[in-house]
Amino acid sequence: MQLIQENPDLSAYLAADEAIDHHHPLVRETAATLARRVANSYEYAQEAFEFVRDTIPHSQDAGDPRVTWRASDVLEQRTGICYAKAHALAALLRAEDIPTALCYQKFDVVHGLVAVRFNGAWHRQDPRGNKPGVDAQFSLDGERLAFTPDPALGETDCPVLYAAPHPAVLDTLKSAVDRPHLWRTLPTAL
Repeated sequence: MQLIQENPDLSAYLAADEAIDHHHPLVRETAATLARRVANSYEYAQEAFEFVRDTIPHSQDAGDPRVTWRASDVLEQRTGICYAKAHALAALLRAEDIPTALCYQKFDVVHGLVAVRFNGAWHRQDPRGNKPGVDAQFSLDGERLAFTPDPALGETDCPVLYAAPHPAVLDTLKSAVDRPHLWRTLPTAL
């Protein structure tokens, strides 16, 4: 699949916004802590991915009713669904000057992930969190995502790389009073 930058300006994929608040002190502190553990930006990207995937439970898997959407809130509350975890990972990567896009897959509902840019190419990563039947891994040599769409079921990979969260995703997260409400209102299309 050919990934398509929504914005041709690569600097847009380093920007902060209300959801990817990488200038927030908690995001900066977390990024600095992770950066001290590694030798280069490739190792940092994997470290940040594994941190979000493994230390921030997916709220549905954990039965956590809280809804987070801002990266700093995800890091503080240590919970989030796929979109929120993607926002947190994007913020941590952008905090260390790694261009990061938000991207989506379409199943019964829209699933969120990120793409990182290394060596002149985008590489999709899925920090949603592993569980039985889900084994997402950081990879720059072929995708190791949580889920693979089945076109026979109408499932698709969305090729667009967004610099900011899609409005349908952000509006849904921001309007949810709790995770059960969120689960009933998840976007089914972009």
